[in-house]
Amino acid sequence: MKCKICKALEHGLSPANVTSWACLEAMRVFGGAWGTARLRIKAFFLGVELGPGVNAHGTVGLLRWPGGSIRIGAGARLISSWRRATAATVGAPVRLRVFGPGAAIEIGDGAQLTGVSVTARSTRIVIGRKALLAPNCVVVDSDFHALWPPEERADNPGHENDAPVVIGDYAWIGMNSLVLKGVTIGEGAVVGAGSVVSRDVPPHCLAAGAPARVIRQAPDFSTR
Repeated sequence: MKCKICKALEHGLSPANVTSWACLEAMRVFGGAWGTARLRIKAFFLGVELGPGVNAHGTVGLLRWPGGSIRIGAGARLISSWRRATAATVGAPVRLRVFGPGAAIEIGDGAQLTGVSVTARSTRIVIGRKALLAPNCVVVDSDFHALWPPEERADNPGHENDAPVVIGDYAWIGMNSLVLKGVTIGEGAVVGAGSVVSRDVPPHCLAAGAPARVIRQAPDFSTR
């Protein structure tokens, strides 16, 4: 630490800048260590599978119904604190919940979730490798109530309408987006901030809006 501060001062940084940098580093290191330790303790007692190198900053909410499963892949990052959220505040901690036997959440290796709520009621939600889910996104596999008849909505859970969700490898879901049941978002796709994804999004394209629609395809990098 002392050598790093000396080097910073040699480059003309003020003591105030060095102090700011030191605070940021301490927040990153100690906040991550404490959040990760808490996550691993919770996962152990609740039967949640964690891969090597999973990192958490802040509290992560876990709820696993008996017979359900939650798997978090190697190197995944779960950010539940405004201190580590880069572009926005975090409305709530990362929350992963399965509500029935056979329901499952699978988070791929290297995925990053910031203040994201993922709820699998009776099917499967899969988030691919190195997918990015920005602050305050919500992913669900259910409406949680039957649509019709209206007088039965409060009491009819409508399980028969639940449908799995797949978010492909390297996909990027913009902040404050909602991903609804039965949706597949293709590999490398980008979903714009504040979108409501109610239908499939093809791979390698940009989609946005409520409901989300394809705006354009990704550039062809092979010709560059």
